[in-house]
Amino acid sequence: MKILTGNSNKHLSQKISKFLKNRLVNSNIRKFADGEIYIEINENIRGNSIFLIQSVSSPANDNLMELLLSIDALKRSSAKNITAVIPYFGYARQDRKVVPRTSISAKLVSNLIAKAGADRVVTVDLHSGQIQGFFDIPVDNLFATPIFARHIKKKLKNNNIICVAPDVGGTARARALGKLLNVDLAIVDKRRPAPGKSEVMNVIGNVKNKTCILVDDIIDSGGTIVNAASELKKRGAKDVHVYVTHGVLSGNAVEKIKKSSIKNLVVTDTIDNSTKVKKANNIEVLTISNLVGEAIKRISNSTSVSDLFK
Repeated sequence: MKILTGNSNKHLSQKISKFLKNRLVNSNIRKFADGEIYIEINENIRGNSIFLIQSVSSPANDNLMELLLSIDALKRSSAKNITAVIPYFGYARQDRKVVPRTSISAKLVSNLIAKAGADRVVTVDLHSGQIQGFFDIPVDNLFATPIFARHIKKKLKNNNIICVAPDVGGTARARALGKLLNVDLAIVDKRRPAPGKSEVMNVIGNVKNKTCILVDDIIDSGGTIVNAASELKKRGAKDVHVYVTHGVLSGNAVEKIKKSSIKNLVVTDTIDNSTKVKKANNIEVLTISNLVGEAIKRISNSTSVSDLFK
């Protein structure tokens, strides 16, 4: 087994490498003057099982192309098999046609990854679990929920907690966390009048005098979460803590969070946001390196990955 990293999240790759006690493969990934990406593997990998770590985060198109070219380079270097470890699977939100005459980008990206030569994909908290069905190769979708549950139990004990889904689509995720914490569930009913904008219509469940745990897979512009937190406070919530797997944090999202009703936001390091996070004292980052590293170890040893979540 050998591990290769792309440029999108070297901090996470180094942590995974340390967990596995397996050094990263020496490679050269750079751009030509015209913006084309160049990949060179600087050591022999013939006959090895390769785990390539690369998030499709901003700049999404560059990082996606880097992922595809890296897979191709590994294939042409006679790797035995290639597992694409994609902690943040970009384009996952474009998983269906919401309006006519649009692309289903998540399906196209899935096709490209398989066609490039990947034999398996490992990812974390896919925006829609059904995306696994877009692939004709095995996909292991890992969950950050147990990491969040341990952090909440340690930090908040059981301080009259309720888990809250920021929209109806996130109910299953919030219910799973609530089950681990043995607490009740509430749901924020929202509508989205335009991309990047959301409006809270109602809150289903009693949040008065409770510590609310808002849980979601992605925080992008921050609008959905900030609006949900504000509505929960209006309805008498004691505090609002937010747990999100993928901290995209586009535009002025960090500033929004700093000024919002959110007591603290916890994200994972599927996306390297170290520079942005330093600007806010109410944002904390938990690592998923051990979770991903353990999954890699189990795949390499042909043992169960699903047992991680039992």
